[in-house]
Amino acid sequence: MATATSIKLDDELKGRVRHLAEARRRTSHWIMREAIAQYVEREEKREALKRDMLDAWEAFQATGQHATAEEVDKWLESWGTEDELPAPACHE
Repeated sequence: MATATSIKLDDELKGRVRHLAEARRRTSHWIMREAIAQYVEREEKREALKRDMLDAWEAFQATGQHATAEEVDKWLESWGTEDELPAPACHE
């Protein structure tokens, strides 16, 4: 169920939204809802990545397991080639 929420926009931004809505044959409401949805999705992904990075850092600190940048670079450079390499093994 959707509920109404108000937002205050300065005249310049409101005009830009209106102009974009007209160009896209959408309502200003649709443009703002879509913009907010995309922003929230992007920021949720950013937060998930941040959590994953912190978890990986904590795991590294606890175990010392890692792959070097050179190993990862070599593996990535092989992607899409006939001699594609497996992911490098972690070591201490």
